[in-house]
Amino acid sequence: MGFPLVSALMRLGVKSTTTDEAPINSITLFVVLLCFCIVIGHLLEKSRWMTESVTALLIGLCTGIVILLNTEWKSSHVLVFNEDIFFIYLLPPIIFNAGFQVKKKRFFQNFMTIMLLGAVGSFISFVIIWLGSLQLFKKMDIGFLEMNDYLALGAIFSATDTVCTLQVLNQDETPLLYSLVFGEGVVNDATSVVLFNAIQRFDLSHINSTIVMEFIGNFLYLFLTSTLLGIAVGLLSAYIIKKLYLGRHSTDREVALMILMAYLSYMVAELFDLSGILTVFFCGIVMSHYTWHNVTESSRVTTKHAFATLSFVSEIFIFLYVGMDALDIEKWKFVSESPGTSIGVSSILLGLVLIGRAAFVFPLCFVSNLTRKHQIDKIGFKQQVTVWWAGLMRGAVSVALAYNWFTMSGHTQRRGNAVMITSTITVVLFTNVVCGLLTKPLVRWLLPQHKHSGSIMSSELLSSEVSLAMPLLTSGDYPKWDMAGDRIPRRTILRMLLMTPVRSVHYYWRMFDDSFMRPVFGGRGFVPFAPGSLNEDIVHQSVLGEQQMVE
Repeated sequence: MGFPLVSALMRLGVKSTTTDEAPINSITLFVVLLCFCIVIGHLLEKSRWMTESVTALLIGLCTGIVILLNTEWKSSHVLVFNEDIFFIYLLPPIIFNAGFQVKKKRFFQNFMTIMLLGAVGSFISFVIIWLGSLQLFKKMDIGFLEMNDYLALGAIFSATDTVCTLQVLNQDETPLLYSLVFGEGVVNDATSVVLFNAIQRFDLSHINSTIVMEFIGNFLYLFLTSTLLGIAVGLLSAYIIKKLYLGRHSTDREVALMILMAYLSYMVAELFDLSGILTVFFCGIVMSHYTWHNVTESSRVTTKHAFATLSFVSEIFIFLYVGMDALDIEKWKFVSESPGTSIGVSSILLGLVLIGRAAFVFPLCFVSNLTRKHQIDKIGFKQQVTVWWAGLMRGAVSVALAYNWFTMSGHTQRRGNAVMITSTITVVLFTNVVCGLLTKPLVRWLLPQHKHSGSIMSSELLSSEVSLAMPLLTSGDYPKWDMAGDRIPRRTILRMLLMTPVRSVHYYWRMFDDSFMRPVFGGRGFVPFAPGSLNEDIVHQSVLGEQQMVE
């Protein structure tokens, strides 16, 4: 993640190598397009329909058409897609920043629901798409596909892309919904990749009970070990920076160490054939809880914006390239003789995605609501529809997995594989463009924004009062306000404290964290400072400001 994106682009491989200037021309074109996407995305910020991901996708499509015409219908892109570069360079900063910026308290309050939707739900969707494609594709002339190919399709199309919806949702206005959509998206991607890797390891052409148990055991092993590895690397970075306190001499060193340790967690996971997505996500959570508080104030600002910038550029690049690659003639010429087959396959896959998504979102949300005592904590029907809609879009993870399974070095060799690649691109384009354009109006219709009559300052004081009360209360039993921002005079905080036991899981975790973890690994309240350093002068002022960002 610390490597420049330019070096990653160089390794993607250039489509045209007739001159020595071809790599420079290709990279220059992509940098110009990235700048163009950022400017256009800013200008369309207030648009009712457009989001930045859809904007980048459409710009990529338009660029592909221009290149296609310029090369006399020979090629629509200047770089050959390499799924390894996607997983090694572009995905890590996106996932790490997701863990680094997550509101941890809200995320872990809804952890069981997130795991239900992200892990169990992904498995349900995987089974439905696998069995559905197995039964329906055998009746169509799409080329020879084996059992493992159908299983791979289940893993490929169970991977969601919630970027469009997250760009519309407001984390402060709809914290429960945002945490569910965000958390499910990350766990879903990790689950899909783990399933995909497990399929590659096992010969599932003849499935029996032994193979199924080994498959499930391998899946759980990858899930747990990847999570523990991310936590371990995050704690190691916190301990090193706390003990050495590199900021005494150079903030550059501690910033560089944070970035490299984050990237190291992902690469170590890939080295041991674990899930790098889960590893780097939990590494980001741990580093934001401990490591980030052990660096100087200037390093905190730098790392926060550096991680966000790397993630933003990676996302734009991915959507831009997917748009350009959608018109690649090499893939489409295999299915040009029977375009109806490709359309039929795409329609079936899209239908299975819709059914598979609905088959677990609404039932699992119902199960989750059974465990929530208070009506205000329950997931309403409109929120469930938003969660269902957010997971309909398929993105770069699906494209990368499809390329990994159905191509060799970015090239398609068989008709059946070509149909799967073109169908994947069709589903990704349709869900992102059509569903993406409808996301803003749909979310605003389902969840209208209520303008509070109070000032911004009063709302901030209100939210700070809630945050101060929350650690003392359990089961979400906290003060309630109506839509106008007025307190509902049902229970006072004092009465709630008297009626509600305070020995919650969060209480015991804070006791353990303050007594054992933070004295060793640092964190808020245990910030080291050296005499005469900048941190010494601002440590007391920074503690209060950091709580709002991390918690």
